[in-house]
Amino acid sequence: HTICYSVKANSNLGILRLIGRAGCGFDVVSGGELERVLRVDRRAAKKVVFSGVGKTSDEMTAALKARILLFNVESESELWVLAECAARAREKARIALRVNPDVPANTHPYISTGLQQHKFGVPIDEARKLYAQASGSGYLQIAGVSVHIGSQITDVDPFAAAMKRVAELVRALRRDGHRIEYVDAGGGLGIAYDQSDNPDFESFVGDYAEAVLGPLRGLKVHLLLEPGRSIVGPAGALLTRVLYKKTNGSKKFLVVDAAMNDFLRPSLYEAYHEIVPLRLGEEDLSERVDVVGPICESGDFFARDRELPVTNEGDVLAILDAGAYGMALASNYNTRPRPAEVLVEGRSARVIRRRETIGDLLRAES
Repeated sequence: HTICYSVKANSNLGILRLIGRAGCGFDVVSGGELERVLRVDRRAAKKVVFSGVGKTSDEMTAALKARILLFNVESESELWVLAECAARAREKARIALRVNPDVPANTHPYISTGLQQHKFGVPIDEARKLYAQASGSGYLQIAGVSVHIGSQITDVDPFAAAMKRVAELVRALRRDGHRIEYVDAGGGLGIAYDQSDNPDFESFVGDYAEAVLGPLRGLKVHLLLEPGRSIVGPAGALLTRVLYKKTNGSKKFLVVDAAMNDFLRPSLYEAYHEIVPLRLGEEDLSERVDVVGPICESGDFFARDRELPVTNEGDVLAILDAGAYGMALASNYNTRPRPAEVLVEGRSARVIRRRETIGDLLRAES
């Protein structure tokens, strides 16, 4: 098997460098993500899979020239554009079709990707026809089957259902004469953002492994996995300072200096993240508050009606489990520079992304 870290979760070069040194490959969904991986180590291309529904010709050509491991093709049109790019580059493209198994992932609808109503993949019932067509191209090499049903999934049953359909397809494709070497099972393994859930993560991972591996037993395929959130999510925290405490009627607010532009998940998904004050002292007293940012939208919040230890202006709060889809989703809304990123290893710490300045934001404009 090969772990192909999902670069979209956190694409900082310092993080990619650590993950590459651990022997992992990478799952990319854009030319920019590919360039990040190659900037860290050009030799990593041999462990790169390229996913995504909207690959451009330029992106495909760059990936062909880098000689990546595998293209996860998501439509018939993309298949033929890739074949044309490969012919022009005089490179053979190794492909897997990303199939859509029409399996509900039981997660937030914005990050569910395995139903026919979603834009992702090829309907699994149409896959054999496309594989047959692809086999006639001299510049496409059929190498595998890919599937990805969603993100932040905490129930293993959808994985098992999807992999059962994939295993059936692999057997059918081999009967058709295709050489299927790889099965890319995608990512999607969820984490516990609410610490009160106190899940047994090791047991959950064991159940996940059985859900994925069970249907594939006896097929002798090389398994590719694309975890992202489960690797970097719990490793990150966003630190923010309380600017003001205010009360509107019976409603209490903590106004902090971070905002939805820095960390979008609570606003976008109404996602729960633990928030803890970083101070020593009595924590017996608590209050119910909304933790909000300075941006001019009511949707700019990190927590609503949250019971927290009584907090003072100037205190620092840590928003936990922010290592995935934090900076990756950050923006400069309200002309706010993005924060610095600091990598902590043991007792040492170093800046792996400097804090932006307003000058940085204006430099590309005229």
